[in-house]
Amino acid sequence: MSTGIGISNVGAMSQFVGEFDVTSRLTDLTYHCRFSHLWNGVATRHSDTVDTKFLVDGKGSIVGLSHPGIVQFTAQSGRDLSDRELSYVAAQYLREQLEQEDERPLYDVSAADVLRIIGLLGIR
Repeated sequence: MSTGIGISNVGAMSQFVGEFDVTSRLTDLTYHCRFSHLWNGVATRHSDTVDTKFLVDGKGSIVGLSHPGIVQFTAQSGRDLSDRELSYVAAQYLREQLEQEDERPLYDVSAADVLRIIGLLGIR
């Protein structure tokens, strides 16, 4: 995916990211993932994040994207990220963690990782 104009928030939030499977590189265990929604983590966890919720094999898992990383992208690119783009960033981070069989209920994604994944996905 490469975009300079952004990907709009068309459709239901729960459909921003399609269901996907991730196979652990360590044990070949396969995880089934489904995106649920995102919200501002400041209000609920008192964290400087945008939180995204996924169901991993039916269990809730939160991927908290560092807000300073999002702000840095906005300053560099001159545009805001859409909720859909943020859901893609969170899904990629979750994939990376599950490939290493790092399954947990909460991931806090650093600003550096947010920016790395934005670049990896080709979001501009």
